[in-house]
Parts: sequence; structure tokens; C-alpha cells
Amino acid sequence: MTDRYTRSRWLFGDDFSKLQAAKVLVCGCGGVGGAAIEALARSGVGAITVIDSDSFDITNQNRQFRSENVGEPKAAVFERELPNVRGIIGRIDESSINSLELNDFDVIIDAIDDIKAKILLAKNASNKLLCSLGSAKRIDPSKLRYASIWQTKGDAFGAKFRYELRKAGFSGDFTCVYSIEEPRCKNLGSCMAVTASAGLMLASLAIRRILGEF
Repeated sequence: MTDRYTRSRWLFGDDFSKLQAAKVLVCGCGGVGGAAIEALARSGVGAITVIDSDSFDITNQNRQFRSENVGEPKAAVFERELPNVRGIIGRIDESSINSLELNDFDVIIDAIDDIKAKILLAKNASNKLLCSLGSAKRIDPSKLRYASIWQTKGDAFGAKFRYELRKAGFSGDFTCVYSIEEPRCKNLGSCMAVTASAGLMLASLAIRRILGEF
């Protein structure tokens, strides 16, 4: 059989059925999350739920997949364009965290920049969590790394996140993708070469986790 997943089947062999049976939640459909969603969907992950409260803006077009759909909700666009994606227009907060039924997912990708929401995900599903830290202000994807949240370094956003996790009494662990590159600007300038690479790294880690290799 020749279809959109032919080359994935060649690569994964019998393990492709694990991808088809997997359920992944991606929180955030922006520069990082959108790349992760694209990679997971095209690799053959069977059920991908995405959540984001924002709509595409013209300034997203320097880095975000599907951002030609200006004015449309990001989650809705990914659901429409990718057959194995279900979109939720909303945000991670105290009122939504339980309705998401996090235990149903094999992997949860945190690609959001809201510290309070990140802490909620960590406290409720750290055993399934893969998290993105700062990827704006940088141009070199070769400086991306992944490590335990407690071992990340060189990332001011990550430092704030760790501080807030300790303050919230969190003592667990999860893996983060981060950059050791020094920021090049003060505002949130961004380069798709880095944001997309961070998303692709998260997708790769998710696939390896589904296959039992990470």
C-alpha cells in the first residue's frame, strides 16, 4: 500500500502501529508547537489533540506553520488541515486542566509561554511532559539542547520557570528543550530556524517516548 505514511512505515517497521495507536496532546500551536504538530501528524501519530486560545496574526508569518490563515483560530486551522488532529480553542488554566483528561495521553508537549499554565501541566502530568523553554531572540538551532528541567541553563525564561516551580512546591522532573545561545535582542524577535527546530526536537522526543526508546 502506498499512502502518506509509506516512508514512515519503512522507517518504523512494526513499531509504526505504536504511533498509530498513540495519543498526544500539544499545548500551543505557535512557532514551536506548530512545528511539533506538523511532524507528529506527518509521522503517523494517530490522535493529536491541540489546544491554543490565539488566532493567527500577520506577524506570525515569519515562523509559524499555517499562519497564512490570518484571523483564524490556530487550533481550528490545524484540525481542518490535518486529518489526525483535533483542535481545542482555549487555554490551559485551573478550569480547563481537568476537562482535558491528561491521563488519556501518552505524551504531552508544552509549547506555551505562560508560566502559570506550564506549572499546571508540570504538577498534573510531569511523567508525560516534554516542555519547550525560550526559543525567541536566537538564530542558531545547533545551540538547542534537551535535559531535565533542573539541569537546563543559559535560559532566563527557564530560570524563572524553575523558580516558580520550586515556589509552587513542585519536586518532580520532566525533560525540556532549551537553547544555550545568548539572546540577540531585548524584544521577542524570532527566527523560524530555531523555533521550528525546537518543535521538531520535541516531536522526535515524543516519537522516541512512544516507541519506548526515551
